Amino acid sequence: MKRIGLAWQIFIGLVLGIAVGGIFYGNPHVVEYLQPIGNIFIRLIKMIVIPIVISSLIVGVAGVGDMKSLGKLGGKTILYFEIITTIAIMVGLLAANLFHPGTGVDRSQLIKSDINAYVTTAKTTETHSMVDTFVNIVPTNIIQSLANGDMLAIIFFSVMFGLGVAAIGEKGTPIIQFFKGTAEAMFYVTNQIMKVAPLGVFALIGVTVSTFGLSSLIPLGKLVLVVYGAMIFFILVVLGLTAKIAGYNIFKLLAYLKDELLLGFSTASSETVLPKIMEKMEKLGCPKAITSFVIPTGYSFNLDGSTLYQAIAAMFIAQMYGIHMSIGQQITLVLVLMLTSKGIAGVPGVSFVVLLATLGSVGIPVEGLAFIAGIDRILDMARTAVNIVGNSLAALVITKWESKGNKLEEKIGQKIA
Repeated sequence: MKRIGLAWQIFIGLVLGIAVGGIFYGNPHVVEYLQPIGNIFIRLIKMIVIPIVISSLIVGVAGVGDMKSLGKLGGKTILYFEIITTIAIMVGLLAANLFHPGTGVDRSQLIKSDINAYVTTAKTTETHSMVDTFVNIVPTNIIQSLANGDMLAIIFFSVMFGLGVAAIGEKGTPIIQFFKGTAEAMFYVTNQIMKVAPLGVFALIGVTVSTFGLSSLIPLGKLVLVVYGAMIFFILVVLGLTAKIAGYNIFKLLAYLKDELLLGFSTASSETVLPKIMEKMEKLGCPKAITSFVIPTGYSFNLDGSTLYQAIAAMFIAQMYGIHMSIGQQITLVLVLMLTSKGIAGVPGVSFVVLLATLGSVGIPVEGLAFIAGIDRILDMARTAVNIVGNSLAALVITKWESKGNKLEEKIGQKIA
């Protein structure tokens, strides 16, 4: 197996998982035996994400050294995220208006899924505004934030701690060395965990196919095709043009990230590849201060694939119910999605929760989500892949933006090639 690259190993696991799930469709023993394996793999990844983010951020911020430079980096990052995610929403609306995936769909032929878990989550977050999000970035108890996996609060604490370490000069050297060692050790652990990634992929995709079956895609096939087509268009055209403007080649970047893309797509979890993306972007030449800040922050503020899907899903449900959405209503939808997608960033099942918090405000029945919940995992796989590319490219773009004309971006371009 050592001669077979990780991407091929994951692909083999994906194919075998689909085959096993298809053969044993509806067999409860498949879930009983495979779900624990998939859960263990996801838990292994979640176990290392927070230590890597904290240690990398503290070392990176301590290297930047002052609040002014860090403030500029943060401002550029948030501005870039807002522009790209807004374009993603517009692409989703354009695709839905062009191809009308919900028009003519017979609701009687669709299977309704239970979405009560999402409804409960949405109710607890519906009063969570954009202002609340920024207020909650500041933790009242960092230990509690660590236990809850509140990434934005963890990032804020790490940034402040890194600035404090930089401010005390030589006294902070042992602290920096400690966190450098921690980061390197965690990246080693990540590489070891990746060796069992094919097994995790096999288990997770096997459970998905055996539970829902490939036949569940047929009634909603047009929606799946439109979502996947829009995702591919967004990566190749929108992100491709963005990469070209920044001096990079999107196809070379995709080839460079093939392992992470295949793993993220198969598991439908961005967290599984966060440590590897940070490591790979640093190997390309992106400064640690940028990779450790931009990429984790992007997981809350730069979910391109998720926002694109939310726009299509909202229009799909409106079309399915025969509701005409005027230009004004669609502009309102864009604005609401821009706010709600940030307001509950980090909530489990965020795409569904955002839609539940959004649809009612623009007059679309939230009950329509029950019709597409069954294939959400298939759509989530595409969303995850787009999010991975978007956040990786963000680190490159911000690196070029911060380099101010030096030759760092040329070196990165050469390494990608």
